Amino acid sequence: MRVVVWLLLIFVVAVLAAGTLGNNSGVVSVYWPPWRVDLSLNLFVIAILAFGLAAYVVTGTVARLMGLPARAREWRGQQRERAAQAALREALGLFWAGRFSRSHKAAQRALEIRAVTPGLARDQEFAALAHLLSASSLHRLQDRPRRDEQLAQAQAALPAQGVPTAVAEAAHLMAAEWAVDDRDAGRALEQLQVLPAGVARRTQALRVRLQAHRLARQPLEALKTARLLAKHQGFAPAAAQGLLRSLAVEALDATRDADQLRRTWLQLDPADRRDAYVTARAARRSADLQAPAEARGWLRPHWEELPRLGERERQAVLEAFVAVLPGLPADWLPLIESALTALPQDPQLAYAAGRAMAERQLWGRARRLLESATTLPGAEPALRRDAWRSLAAIAEAEGDSELAQRCYSSAAKIA
Repeated sequence: MRVVVWLLLIFVVAVLAAGTLGNNSGVVSVYWPPWRVDLSLNLFVIAILAFGLAAYVVTGTVARLMGLPARAREWRGQQRERAAQAALREALGLFWAGRFSRSHKAAQRALEIRAVTPGLARDQEFAALAHLLSASSLHRLQDRPRRDEQLAQAQAALPAQGVPTAVAEAAHLMAAEWAVDDRDAGRALEQLQVLPAGVARRTQALRVRLQAHRLARQPLEALKTARLLAKHQGFAPAAAQGLLRSLAVEALDATRDADQLRRTWLQLDPADRRDAYVTARAARRSADLQAPAEARGWLRPHWEELPRLGERERQAVLEAFVAVLPGLPADWLPLIESALTALPQDPQLAYAAGRAMAERQLWGRARRLLESATTLPGAEPALRRDAWRSLAAIAEAEGDSELAQRCYSSAAKIA
């Protein structure tokens, strides 16, 4: 098809030339004293065109010859740039393959080629990426001094002001991760503080922040970060619940007096305070700090929901209730009877209710509940043993030493 088009164009040109130049009788006279040259107009036009074409070819040839050194330099620069890019790709591939020593050498080779390549010498991101890759390899090799040196060079290669680039964000985030690996929580948090607000809320940054706060023994800050991660679906739901619980419990266990425990309790998220397991742990800690009255107030909403709690949460609430029994007021008795009506076959509840009745010196009711706790199906040996000991304590309070001895004997027989 292209050949046909060219033939048509040639025919058109031939026709136009024949029609224009065929009947042209003009003459061109050129005077150059003492000579005179007469040319037909057709020959003169053809000569002018030929001269212009020859001049164009000669000028282009001379220009290309004179530009050969520059083109050679450009070609050599392109070759070096390709070599540097290839070395960087090789370093990345070796890093992923676990060849960390070779990856470091390949990254250094890319930097050496960059130093002698004018086009790459102005590319600061290339230098920063090569330094970061080299530092990552050295981190895997546990060469911390050289790793920190490469990291400092990567951060120095990036602009200190202006909009932070992805490479700059990566440098700070990787520095924070390495600080966590070095067990240096302070340095990790410093690197995270440098990140912009949007970057600091990314999932990976939140993971590093969580590890840093846990390493620094800051459970409340770790709990806030873990809640953000759970919100961003950084964990599976079950794993998130377990982590949030453990962090809340860690924060509560770190308190040293009742006032600090109260402040920590109020700083917890409302979702944490609605968790029966976390509330039970706070109540037990409050009992350890000689503040059972406030702990009972924390437990009361969960006690009212006792039949609807899971087995683990219900057991935690009942154990915490036993721990905060000293000074139990009478207004708890209707709540206890209501729970017994809803869960008549729960040995843990029977034991906790019996201990509560004994605290109120309702010996008969306490004895019946504790005896049922020793016989109900599902009662664990430790629970039955504690129930017999509580029965022995009631017998001693009533002055029946013989019954107390039998109760102690029954407790001792439980393996």
